[in-house]
Amino acid sequence: MPILGPMALLPQYPAEITRLPPIVQINNTGVHPLLPMDPMARAAGAAYPTVPMAQLPLLRPTKNGDRYELTSPTAMPKADGFLWNQKMMIQVTCRGYATAQFLQPEPAKYAHAPNIEAKTFMQPEQAYYAHHPGRFVYIKDEESGELFSAPYEPCRTPVNRFVFSVGKSDIQWTVEHLGIRVELTLSLPTHDVAEMWTVKVTNLSGRPRKISVYPYFPIGNMSWMNQAAEYREDLGGVVASSVTPYQKAQDYFKNKTFKDKTFFLCETPPTSWECMQDAFEGEGGLHAPSALMDQLDLSKGDARYEVPIAAVQYRMSLEANEQRAYRFLFGPAVDDTEIHSMRKKYLSEEGFAKSQRDYALYIEQGRGCLHIESPDKHLDNFVNNWLPRQVYYHGDVNRLTTDPQTRNYLQDNMGMSFIKPEVTRKAFLKALSQQEASGNMPDGILLTEGAELKYINQVPHTDHCVWLPVTLEVYLAETGDYDILDEEVKRVDGTTNTVFWGFCKAMDWLIAARDERGLSYIKEGDWCDPMNMVGYKGKGVSGWLTVASGAALKIWAGICDQQGQPKLAARYRAGVQAVNEAANTHLWDGEWFARGITDDGVVFGTQKDTEGRIWLNPQVWAILSGAASPEQRAKIIPQVEKQLGTPYGIAMFAPPFQSMREDVGRVTQKYPGSAENGSVYNHAAIFYTYSLYTIGEHDRAFKLLRQMLPGPSEEDYLRRGQLPVYIPNYYRGAYHEFPRTAGRSSHLFNTGTMPWVYRCLVEGLCGLRGEEHGLRVNPQLPSEWNNIKVTRLFRGAKFVLDIRHQDVEEVIVKIGGKVVPEAYIKDFEAGKTYQVSVSVPR
Repeated sequence: MPILGPMALLPQYPAEITRLPPIVQINNTGVHPLLPMDPMARAAGAAYPTVPMAQLPLLRPTKNGDRYELTSPTAMPKADGFLWNQKMMIQVTCRGYATAQFLQPEPAKYAHAPNIEAKTFMQPEQAYYAHHPGRFVYIKDEESGELFSAPYEPCRTPVNRFVFSVGKSDIQWTVEHLGIRVELTLSLPTHDVAEMWTVKVTNLSGRPRKISVYPYFPIGNMSWMNQAAEYREDLGGVVASSVTPYQKAQDYFKNKTFKDKTFFLCETPPTSWECMQDAFEGEGGLHAPSALMDQLDLSKGDARYEVPIAAVQYRMSLEANEQRAYRFLFGPAVDDTEIHSMRKKYLSEEGFAKSQRDYALYIEQGRGCLHIESPDKHLDNFVNNWLPRQVYYHGDVNRLTTDPQTRNYLQDNMGMSFIKPEVTRKAFLKALSQQEASGNMPDGILLTEGAELKYINQVPHTDHCVWLPVTLEVYLAETGDYDILDEEVKRVDGTTNTVFWGFCKAMDWLIAARDERGLSYIKEGDWCDPMNMVGYKGKGVSGWLTVASGAALKIWAGICDQQGQPKLAARYRAGVQAVNEAANTHLWDGEWFARGITDDGVVFGTQKDTEGRIWLNPQVWAILSGAASPEQRAKIIPQVEKQLGTPYGIAMFAPPFQSMREDVGRVTQKYPGSAENGSVYNHAAIFYTYSLYTIGEHDRAFKLLRQMLPGPSEEDYLRRGQLPVYIPNYYRGAYHEFPRTAGRSSHLFNTGTMPWVYRCLVEGLCGLRGEEHGLRVNPQLPSEWNNIKVTRLFRGAKFVLDIRHQDVEEVIVKIGGKVVPEAYIKDFEAGKTYQVSVSVPR
């Protein structure tokens, strides 16, 4: 069933790609007044297209939720999907723009902008422009001279039919225009760096046609030192070569093994080709390239220290209903031998089919441990299909970096506890092997030999130790693997410690890294990276880190008890009490907790502030640590809702800063409502959601959980501009200051949000939390729901649960008609399936 019922199509204004165009109703004949009529249909007197409204949903799931389809390239111009393997990632929009990276071992590109690019990590709200790297196919009617392109760029021709279909293991487009159907499919191999493209062209016009098909893959400015491209008949495609720029002599030896070639291989030899950007584009520009409009064939030109492209031409005659299929391989290589090997391995119908099967199985490994059937079918689709995929991505490739921030590394791998817990186990051992002698954790975890701490990891942060027990708690709950605590870990300094004592040293470091008031030092940042000037002089403290340390110590004290270490448990509980008391003494502002105190002793995040008045994170972690009493929570929650609530989720803080505040830092220089400056930053929002579940505020928690996902209303999809196939790191905030842009997606799928969303669903909504000896059942359904059906995989067993609101005083769990004592399922066997009925108080 389509997500949206009968609806209006949006007018397709080629030049309008940033603002939402007004909705125009389809007239009662079913003909959209702004869609151009096919010239052949017009000549025959047909009213084209005559499509009933019910067949024109803007967005819908298909294939039992395994795919999402978008039917307009202009309504949501940045709508996108992404694919990855352990060596590469590609994000591609509905219009054909693409951003791809691969590891060698540091992140690198094989398709660049036409100018010299700055090197940076993946950015939110990626700006797209005419010459942005992309993957495009031009279609030219050789009889009429008419031209259009698929998926939509560069020509931006309004077409008769457009479908952008994002799947879990491939991405597809279908475009119909001028009586020609073009179908594009992108897939990846499982273990190599390459894009696998299939282009199918079908004649729908009912008569013979003469057309030319031009795949056009810009390669861009590869190097200011050396770049060129030519068609290589011996390799069967365009090969561009370059030299990675360097200055230091020692870098030559490091760069020798880089994949400095970019190949575009064709299974079918083309009629002609062009390898130089300027020669292809000419005076016509990308929307009508001179090489296509002014000559019969491409000129078979090369590029000699000129910006390279891969453009090939297939000139063909098609009978009515005839279809042609072409396959291409696009990616980087070290040398010709590697290119030849890639061609032999993949570039055939059989090679593509095998690779697609293997890749689908690879992605299927990330299915997760939860399947739900609830009254909210859109949520079901996301939870069952797309959420575990995004969780899997993070834990599988660590955001495609060699030095993930420690907090990101631990949380991303926390999510793997629900999918591949053996990966989580290895991550703890890897992280602890790099623990400093002081007990502190480094700012980043080095994953490969020769990797270095870069960018933000060169800035000292003080929060990384917090995440050890926070993430371990989830791993232990899912696996019961307390043996990990006895594992010995050899650190980089040569000393050896067990996991248990490594954690103790980290907790001791948190206790020690406080000022005379008992508040946690911040240095140049905590969880909020750009809050870099609160404590750069060595005196500033973090209100959030103070109570977050309390939450971490509280968890670790419980684990010490389990390990038969009551003295240590008492010590860390004393630490919890100390930090909670310090927070209440110095940071409680009457209705919420302050964010921190600057180097100069200024408390901020208080009622007196006109900007950054109330911050979400200190309130959340005060709830988790116990610093916030029930009476304080009763004051905090209404203020959070009043000041931070928006239709798109809960803001990170408000009001956003409008200009630099030098005692807080660069967070105040970001645009108001974007990123950490008061956006709906989903990582912070999901912390709050989780904290609400821990105190039984299930209706509030579910509302916020649901707001993280785009839709299901048409208005919400268009506002956010994103398909419901992932949760972005943020939606624009500044809801009151800049309502026009509020709710807009960042389109950045790298976010620590995801493992916490999964945790909220497993432990909160469904209430199926692991404990040492089994599964604790305590569902927290929204009040308006009557029931939910859940399949939960847990420690090798399968539990099929029917959870219902009933007239009961407490949660009642039955298996085989027998009540399970204390709603705590124990003594189950791996490999067995258990049918469970659960009654929950209304």
